[in-house]
Amino acid sequence: MSEPLLRAEGLCKVYGDGQPITVLDHLDLEVITGEVLAIVGQSGVGKSTLLHILGTLDTPSAGRVWFEGKDLFSLDEKQQAEFRNREIGFVFQFHHLLPDFDAVENVMMPALIAGMRRSEAFLRARELLERVGLGDRLDHRPGQLSGGELQRVAIARALVLSPKAVLADEPTGNLDPETAAEVHKLLLELNRERGTTCVLVTHNEELARSAHRVLRLHHGKLHRA
Repeated sequence: MSEPLLRAEGLCKVYGDGQPITVLDHLDLEVITGEVLAIVGQSGVGKSTLLHILGTLDTPSAGRVWFEGKDLFSLDEKQQAEFRNREIGFVFQFHHLLPDFDAVENVMMPALIAGMRRSEAFLRARELLERVGLGDRLDHRPGQLSGGELQRVAIARALVLSPKAVLADEPTGNLDPETAAEVHKLLLELNRERGTTCVLVTHNEELARSAHRVLRLHHGKLHRA
């Protein structure tokens, strides 16, 4: 068995003071390099909160998260931002593309932020957009793309720096069933081709079953689904 790429121990997340609500309750998790892990559960149980903590977009009330043995919450804000940009690719339910930039510019953005030369960033972005079936949409802005195309651009953007892990938060939740199945299939194909570890939060249990492993978040803890 490989060493875990991502490990969480004793994660707690509590909201509120007077009548606190516990969303995560001493949760433990290990994610092995190269696996596709699906996390399912009812709306509002804390799936997105868990994913955001794993990616340092949110902080836990207690507990620790390690990535390749590095304690993520011992890093300062600048180090966490560098970690998110270089090591993690995020895909959200809503694509969060920049409306004034075309598809290839949106995909290039993380690479440019990381200091990559524009010519190299362009080549990487074009290659990824061609891989996700959008080679003829490079100069299209978000307003000119369908919902499925927008999510494919978002997936390409998440992969432009070849991150070790992709964290996908309901990436198909805003799509019709047929388009959702296509996007989900694309994520699995990219995992097979690149070996990118993927943690996928979804309410679609049928799609989740194609992952290597499925866990259910219930009452603040993860259980085998």
